Amino acid sequence: MTKLLDALIFDFDGLILDTETPEFTVLQEIYTEYGVSLALEKWAQIIGGSGAVYFDPVADLAQLVNVPLERQVLLDRWHTEANQRIAAQSVLPGVMALLDDAQKRGLPLAIASSSPHSWVDAHLKRLGLYERFAHILCSDDVSRTKPSPDLFLLAQTKLNVSADRTIIFEDSPNGVKAANAAGIPVVLVPNPVTEKMTFTGDYLRLSSLAEFSIEKWTG
Repeated sequence: MTKLLDALIFDFDGLILDTETPEFTVLQEIYTEYGVSLALEKWAQIIGGSGAVYFDPVADLAQLVNVPLERQVLLDRWHTEANQRIAAQSVLPGVMALLDDAQKRGLPLAIASSSPHSWVDAHLKRLGLYERFAHILCSDDVSRTKPSPDLFLLAQTKLNVSADRTIIFEDSPNGVKAANAAGIPVVLVPNPVTEKMTFTGDYLRLSSLAEFSIEKWTG
């Protein structure tokens, strides 16, 4: 039976641009300097959405080393070094080809990200991708981020498409949970950080967006 597509919805962090590896790597380096390590399980709680979990890395580090820390100094260093590494990166493999193919086929595209507009919009503009998306929806636009389905349901409404003729592309467990809760098919493309995490639910897993073919999906 032919599968039809009317729209594509993309996460941003870790899927279009690998912002998650630099953030985790820099934090790991800071922890290592204090002689401890950051467990991926702790970090995994917040990747891809805030949900009901709040993780404070400086408070966690202070508890592990049992010494007072200069909170703002560490936070500033973490953000500065991570942002420098992120700014030096381009889009992940397969992103441009998929966007080009979708555009040629007249498929509208949307971003649904748990990050704020100030972050997502700035990077999309830097990468020359801002105008490629019909809708860019971020944490500012909903009261609950992933794993709540609110962002994806809003994107579906904005695109005016049915769930069974839409695909979501995600990289995180929270994103897959949100897509499943929205009832929209999801393609999982984990990055170097999220590939180590445990995923539950229904999804098609690929190693890169370059492996996804609109023609094969609709053929």
